[in-house]
Amino acid sequence: MSPSTDLLQGTLDLLVLRTLALEPMHGWGIAQRIQQVSRDALQIGQGSLYPALHRLEYKGWVLAEWRASENNRRAKFYSLTRTGRRQLEAELKDWERVSTAIALVLK
Repeated sequence: MSPSTDLLQGTLDLLVLRTLALEPMHGWGIAQRIQQVSRDALQIGQGSLYPALHRLEYKGWVLAEWRASENNRRAKFYSLTRTGRRQLEAELKDWERVSTAIALVLK
């Protein structure tokens, strides 16, 4: 059994935005990148990822378009919009502030 991968509310959006800052990706690629970079500590299920992608698209932070994937299958690719990049910067600053505060309490 894998360890719990519950994330703080809003953290998944930050992880998706940060992942998409590198390059446009389809949903499966986003989940794989997060899992790989977190050294398998975070495994994002489709039931969490796709609602997050729809939410980010609705907010105008990501743009979705159909393209051929690396294995020549049709897949929906997501990329950051200019507004999404600004939101990522704001969320990274907020994350730093909150994680610093939590670290202070835990000492």
